[in-house]
Amino acid sequence: QVQLVESGGGLVHTGDSLRLSCAASGRTLSSYNMGWFRQVPGKEREFVSRSSWSGSIYYADSVKGRFTISRDNTKNTVYLHMNSLKPEDTAVYYCAAGDSTARYYLASTYNYWGQGTQVTVSS
Repeated sequence: QVQLVESGGGLVHTGDSLRLSCAASGRTLSSYNMGWFRQVPGKEREFVSRSSWSGSIYYADSVKGRFTISRDNTKNTVYLHMNSLKPEDTAVYYCAAGDSTARYYLASTYNYWGQGTQVTVSS
């Protein structure tokens, strides 16, 4: 069992940066594939980024070049560095952990989820 807690969200302006953190307890993250998703009301949860336990990294086209995922296994924490934020990045951001390598962009691939942290980007 893995417990995930996100933090670092907030209200920022267009062009600003934020760093989201996802702290894990219960199991070590080094053996899990870690993902970030986001969701706005009325829409499905959307893939943002993934860091595989093997080192592979993936990004959604909408955030490529602006967001960076990283992990610190010594702290059992995964980060999402978000630069050049846009109003369309406004959402609740969720951290997820899973051990499947298939279809990393699907929320159903992940077994464990955090409670989410709100990111609001004003224009």
